[in-house]
Amino acid sequence: MRRNPKELDVLHRTMSRRAALLGGAQLVFVGALGLRMRYMQVDQADQFRMLAEENRINIRLIPPDRGELFDRNGKIVARNSPSYRIIIVREDAGEVDKVIADLSRLVRLDEEDLNRALTEMRRSAPFLPVTLADQVSWEDISKVAVNAPALPGITPEVGLTRVYPRGADLAHVVGYVGPVSDYDLSQIEDPEPVLRIPRFQIGKVGLEAKREDVLRGFAGAKRVEVNATGRVMRELDRREGVSGADLQLTIDADLQAYVQARLSGESAAAVVMDCETGDLRAICSAPSFDPNLFVRGISVADYRGLTEDPYRPLANKSVQGTYPPGSTFKMITALAALEDGLVGPDDTVWCPGHLEVSGRRFHCWKRAGHGHVDLLNSLKQSCDVYYYDLAMKVGIDKISAMAKRFGIGVRHDLPMSAVAEGLAPDRAWKERVHGDVWRVGDTANASIGQGFMLASPLQLAVMSARIATGRAVAPRLVKSIDGIEEPDGAGEPLGLNENNLRKVRRAMFAVSNDRRGTGYRSRIIEDSMRMAGKTGTSQVRNITKAERAAGVISNADLPWERRDHALFVSFAPVENPRFAVSVIVEHGGGGSTAAAPVARDIMLQALYEGTPPLSAYPTADRSKIKAQQERLHRERPEIGAPVSDRA
Repeated sequence: MRRNPKELDVLHRTMSRRAALLGGAQLVFVGALGLRMRYMQVDQADQFRMLAEENRINIRLIPPDRGELFDRNGKIVARNSPSYRIIIVREDAGEVDKVIADLSRLVRLDEEDLNRALTEMRRSAPFLPVTLADQVSWEDISKVAVNAPALPGITPEVGLTRVYPRGADLAHVVGYVGPVSDYDLSQIEDPEPVLRIPRFQIGKVGLEAKREDVLRGFAGAKRVEVNATGRVMRELDRREGVSGADLQLTIDADLQAYVQARLSGESAAAVVMDCETGDLRAICSAPSFDPNLFVRGISVADYRGLTEDPYRPLANKSVQGTYPPGSTFKMITALAALEDGLVGPDDTVWCPGHLEVSGRRFHCWKRAGHGHVDLLNSLKQSCDVYYYDLAMKVGIDKISAMAKRFGIGVRHDLPMSAVAEGLAPDRAWKERVHGDVWRVGDTANASIGQGFMLASPLQLAVMSARIATGRAVAPRLVKSIDGIEEPDGAGEPLGLNENNLRKVRRAMFAVSNDRRGTGYRSRIIEDSMRMAGKTGTSQVRNITKAERAAGVISNADLPWERRDHALFVSFAPVENPRFAVSVIVEHGGGGSTAAAPVARDIMLQALYEGTPPLSAYPTADRSKIKAQQERLHRERPEIGAPVSDRA
């Protein structure tokens, strides 16, 4: 249809206005875009250059070298060792299953390690390395290197791992390290970034865990250039970390080895403590375990073997185990009475074999009784009735206070796992814990180290050292940190009457050196090294009235787990005490037969700083001791061979 000129003129003017508006809008948009581009490329150039640099440069942590551990003589007990491992990068490997199969034909791959690695690969980015095999031999590394072209994504590497050259000897003291777990991270309020490094090792138990703060050190850092996917292209620079501190222990590794060997075959513990400084020269729990098994992750079979052993090798009996101290506690009851002025050393008590207390009969270990006994003879022959009588006079609260004064019922500050407090009960404790009143029968039981009374071998060694010196000697495990000496545990005087302490020491001397003493058969013959001691036997079962009437069943006729614990505490030399020794043999029977001989052998080994001469032993024991020394030397060559005499 033809339009008239007037309509065409109106339409033309309308289109021109629209074109002008559209063109103007486009011009404004292009202008604004140009201004924005200029602002970003010119005015903000420095800021965006910095952001681009930050995206291109990453900071990565370098794990620090862990501090090493030495014994008091400078012998290494925990060190870092080069560890060869084989790693895989999934994105470089291509067909992972095929590459692993090819690798397994060259080197043996542990099934547990392989499953762990596959799980880690599934959770990790494809460009991150994952360890397939750790602590492999140099021969295996060589095979991998030679066949590298046929093993895409596989790389041999060298790193550091923890090694315990003394094996089981110091496992309960030093403990072990292991990779950081999710549980470990959950126990730390603000975990350091270094703890998130794959397979980074931290202390799990023992000294390794308790002194993690000084052993770990501080991480270093390196700047690396990465591409858009995060893969490392090159290293730009690095700042090395600060190694952890080296620790020197108070332990004598050779003496520790001897004690561990001497306890072999028993479920037992022993502690050797320096009476002057409180240094722990040996602190052993048997049986033990090899801590090296835990560093990489122990196998299920090995772990099951440890947990199912009735002798409990994973438990540190020396500090964690608490036991009724039995007759080794009698010195504490005696001192409580002596200090309170309730008894004199010449006062006697009649022992007919029992004592009636509130209508209940408390028996002495000797059924026929000991007759009239004073302080010296009560300890020498370990008369129970004498201490029942003392306890009725002095009361439990004073006995408990004296026990704590001598280190029982006190948690000693040591960097070891699960250090037990033990128990020195009193009236308030029973009311608080059991909601019951303290009874006079409880006091009678506590006076001979039974009932609620509990002590660890460590506490019994502390008790012995304090009796020997009259000072509050405290145990010390770390001698120095990076060469800086730690405070010793010499302690201040206990504030007790020296005459009372002297009477107790004299009685302990009689235990080991008088023919009627319960520890006489395990005496030391060498005059300059005579030992004072006390035997102890703690019951683990109740003896019924019917059994007493028929005759108490001997330990030899009972199942192992129902036999009495055997204990012995000692110090030597009597005139100038150097060492205190405590020994417990779980379910060993009598302290005089099972624990005292072990303590005597350990004491001599400590005093002579090596294998003692046979002349230090009673004549009747020398052939047996020589055979024992020869056996231990064969089994552990680092333990010296027998010697007939010593200059």
